[in-house]
Amino acid sequence: MIETLYYRGYQRMLKTASYAMPWREPELLEGENSLSQLPKLIKDQNIESVLIVTDEGIVAAGLMDNFLNELKSEGIQFAIYDQTVPNPTIENVTEAAQLYHENYCQGIIAFGGGSPIDCAKIAGVRIAKPDKSIQQVKGLLKVLKKLPTMFIVPTTAGTGAEATLAAVVSNNKTNEKFPIMDHSLIPDFAVLDPLLTKNLPPHITSTTGMDTLTHAVEAYIGKGNTKNTKNWAIEATQLVFENIYEAYSNGDNLIARKNMQKAAYLGGKAFTRAYVGYVHAIAHTLGGLYKVPHGLANAIILPYVLEYYGESVHTPLAELADIVGIAEEGDTEEEKSDKFIQAIKDLNESMEIPQKVEGIDNHDIPIMVKRALEEGNPLYPVPKVLFKNDIHNLFQIIKA
Repeated sequence: MIETLYYRGYQRMLKTASYAMPWREPELLEGENSLSQLPKLIKDQNIESVLIVTDEGIVAAGLMDNFLNELKSEGIQFAIYDQTVPNPTIENVTEAAQLYHENYCQGIIAFGGGSPIDCAKIAGVRIAKPDKSIQQVKGLLKVLKKLPTMFIVPTTAGTGAEATLAAVVSNNKTNEKFPIMDHSLIPDFAVLDPLLTKNLPPHITSTTGMDTLTHAVEAYIGKGNTKNTKNWAIEATQLVFENIYEAYSNGDNLIARKNMQKAAYLGGKAFTRAYVGYVHAIAHTLGGLYKVPHGLANAIILPYVLEYYGESVHTPLAELADIVGIAEEGDTEEEKSDKFIQAIKDLNESMEIPQKVEGIDNHDIPIMVKRALEEGNPLYPVPKVLFKNDIHNLFQIIKA
């Protein structure tokens, strides 16, 4: 089809251009109690006042208490925006940016899971581009301006947002959820402290961990991968298969927690360069319209999309099956691919993740199909280009 040729040409052009793009990686603080190093690091950047973007749950759990005292000890002033909601909204972003200006802040700390991190990043966009609405910077490479210094403190092991050029925001007026992607959104610093994830509820551990696996798999099977992104995706996939159930069932295991943090970071590095696919495009529509948590949506959708891709993913999924040790000698590529998909389903079942998405209304499917296609085509270098009927079929498959 003409559309497929156009999409593939666009993707090849983008992949070629990516080699000249200003990629960078955040400076990392890693390991137990690494959060305690952050106040001095902030002071060393000659920053005297910061905006902390978080949510009410983080504040209520007291996760920031010691950190706030350490900021005070270093003489660093701070304002806290804690109204971030799951699937953060344009209103959240606007309020956070306003608080930044009111307190003469010089940097932003995102403290929490994917929602506070997305909110913080896009608040940074709002601060850097005050003359543009959030809708006007939707999509790829429309910011092109330095954001305030960004420090990311993830409290889940899932999004990998500490390594990515992407953030996602919801428009409450249209119930649309859309990404903003620009190299300026790559954070300057990130803290990977496993102690912050120790008390995560099991269902958050499982769904955010499956979000990591989705990042790694979609990056690996797509046509936008490079040698580096494939290696990062492979390592992330291995780490998830080796550690997610242990982290889920034994939250005090800091080795498993640390390994899941590493997997999330590597998955983030992989997909921010190689992109994702229709799993994410569909998941974003569910988050926008029904507020389905992103990790949960990805976990449910992933095996069905992989099955739908069919022969186009047999080779890469067979490779992943070999890597995680679930294939047997003599298996065909198709058999290995099937085993890998089944292993994903088994992981979901073992962690009580539902098989289908509840609450999808058939009347909403056309608009979700439209939005998923607008996000996915032509940007995502998926193994097989899908069209309106395909995405419609997938919604019918995933709905309860």
